[in-house]
Amino acid sequence: MKKLIPAVLVATLLAAPVVSFAQSSQSNQPLTRAQVRAELVALENAGYDPLSDRQEYPRNIQAAEARLQAQQAQNAAHGDTSGYGAQAGGTSQAGH
Repeated sequence: MKKLIPAVLVATLLAAPVVSFAQSSQSNQPLTRAQVRAELVALENAGYDPLSDRQEYPRNIQAAEARLQAQQAQNAAHGDTSGYGAQAGGTSQAGH
């Protein structure tokens, strides 16, 4: 029994960095061009114009991001499922 506790402790210490590395590598993936383009289109639809934004850059894009987040929150509150993912619900039939 005395040998089991140190063995478990050593195994845990060796496994911890592997688990933490796997978790951090999944969340740090770079964006694809399609994702960046989709975000830019969404911001432009929220009123942001990147070509005419010279003097008010940080304020204008932050305002557009806030409007976009408000729209997304409103859509989520009203049950709008037109975004990502499959439709919730469906039908099925069995037999004749």
